Amino acid sequence: MLRAENVTVRYGAQTVVNGLSFELRAGQWLMLVGPNGAGKSTLIRAILGQRDYEGKITFHEASGKQTKLRIGYVPQSPAFDRGDPVSVMDLFTCCIFRRPAFLRPTKAMREKVLACLENVHGEALIDKRIGALSGGELQRVLLALALEPMPNILILDEPLSGVDVEGMSLLMDMLDEIRKKFDLSILMTTHDFSMLERYCDQVVLLQGKILRRGTPLDVLNSEEFA
Repeated sequence: MLRAENVTVRYGAQTVVNGLSFELRAGQWLMLVGPNGAGKSTLIRAILGQRDYEGKITFHEASGKQTKLRIGYVPQSPAFDRGDPVSVMDLFTCCIFRRPAFLRPTKAMREKVLACLENVHGEALIDKRIGALSGGELQRVLLALALEPMPNILILDEPLSGVDVEGMSLLMDMLDEIRKKFDLSILMTTHDFSMLERYCDQVVLLQGKILRRGTPLDVLNSEEFA
């Protein structure tokens, strides 16, 4: 579904990502791992069209035909004011319906938001304040937003940061359920290596360039990873 060919990203004279090539196939879960500053978030921004780059990033149907695909994106740890009165319903109202949060939502709008939250088992969060959500609850809300409309590729940048251990497993199980139910491809960055073997198909070890690429066991047992 996604093909990166010799992708290079520079900030001024500094090369942050150098000559990356990889493929994300239909229905596959690929995880990008590497130390802070390795270029993982920069690569994601290039894929999203938010950074200039050299090389080619193309999207394809399962048949191989080049096309435009819908991408759902969950950003890394957005900060919300704990005292902010904006609710989950208000956030969806602004993001999905492009409507001011101070206007009372219609019954149909509320039902639509409940349907979105149902995808992440988060219907009970609809009236909670954004600032009062736990890390895992916030990730569920952001994931529900990313799934509307349903994308072909779901990109998540460090979705496990700020989530407790129990919440990590719940979130990963939910992502796996969504991937299988809606036949999505997932591209995700993480620093939690304990999840790799259980969930993903392919791992790319990155530090400016690709140091190793393969199955989770292949990468985790490699000299480059050590």
